[in-house]
Amino acid sequence: MKKAVILLSGGLDSTTTLAIAKHQGFECYALNFDYGQRHRAELDAAKRIAGQLDAREYRIIKFDLSSIGGSALTDESIEVPDQPTEGIPVTYVPARNTIFLSIALAWAEVLQATDIFIGVNAVDYSGYPDCRPEYIKAYENLANLATKAGVEGQRFHIQTPLMDLNKAQIIQLGIKHGIDYAQTVSCYAADKEGRACGVCDACRFRAAGFNEAAIEDPTRYI
Repeated sequence: MKKAVILLSGGLDSTTTLAIAKHQGFECYALNFDYGQRHRAELDAAKRIAGQLDAREYRIIKFDLSSIGGSALTDESIEVPDQPTEGIPVTYVPARNTIFLSIALAWAEVLQATDIFIGVNAVDYSGYPDCRPEYIKAYENLANLATKAGVEGQRFHIQTPLMDLNKAQIIQLGIKHGIDYAQTVSCYAADKEGRACGVCDACRFRAAGFNEAAIEDPTRYI
């Protein structure tokens, strides 16, 4: 069975991505990060989901991006917007996906896995520059230039199965794979119990997705 590292945040997109990788026959190694984010509810959700979807292993890597701040998700002095904003929002975490993918790449090389799955999509992506197809293509090229495995001919592939899907399509796909979205946490400002604020960008995209998919929204709101 081919191995794959799956970036699993505990949200809707990453959970769907894990289900897809499993359906494709990969032995899944789920990876999450305790990086100084605003709340830990997503960490608890990811652990539950990794067990429910039979991940071969689930790991949390801890480091502290709150020490440099620069984002509403890592700096308590910056408010999470409750209205749509122009341009790249303050919920963008500087270089986050680059950091996450680098650690996933390191683990993949140790596991002798050639595939890394990440749940980015270019439709409902809030304007984040590190969710775009050109970024993923560039990072995949870097991965094959900067690793022992890549130089020796073991090509890495950054898999983005959700890239061209909107939230409704992602939800419909996940339902086909039997995902219980009530277990996921997507909110930027969830409380300790994992209940969503209902007004941040992540909540708006998620609610609109369920509405467009004509599927009852199972999200628990504050």
